[in-house]
Amino acid sequence: MNRFKQLAALSTLSAVLFTGVAIAQDDHRDDRNDAHHQTYVKHDEWKKGYRMKDEDWRRGEVVDYRTYHLSPPPRGYEWREVDGNYVLGAIATGVIASTTVAATIHLAGWVRK
Repeated sequence: MNRFKQLAALSTLSAVLFTGVAIAQDDHRDDRNDAHHQTYVKHDEWKKGYRMKDEDWRRGEVVDYRTYHLSPPPRGYEWREVDGNYVLGAIATGVIASTTVAATIHLAGWVRK
C-alpha cells in the first residue's frame, strides 16, 4: 500500500510539473499573421481625399478587412497595407478614404486567431 501511495504522489507531482511547462511555452499563434507586416512609416500626407502615388498604392498588400476588424470597404474600394498603415482607397485611383496604423490593431489584440 505504501508503494501505491508513492506512485500516486509521483504521478500527481509529475502531472502538475509538466502542465506548468506546457502553460509557460510561448504563444506562437500570431507568427503567421505578423510575419508579413511591414515596418511602420508615418505619412502625414496620407489623409482622406489624398491621391496616393501610384507606386505607393501598387506596392500595398491587399488585406482582408474582417481579419483586422476594419470597416467593410464600399464598392470600388479596398484595404491595403502600405508601410505599416492600413489604407482604404479607391481601387482604380488610390484616393484615400481612411487610414489607420496597422500596429495599433495588432497591439490591441484585435487580430482574429
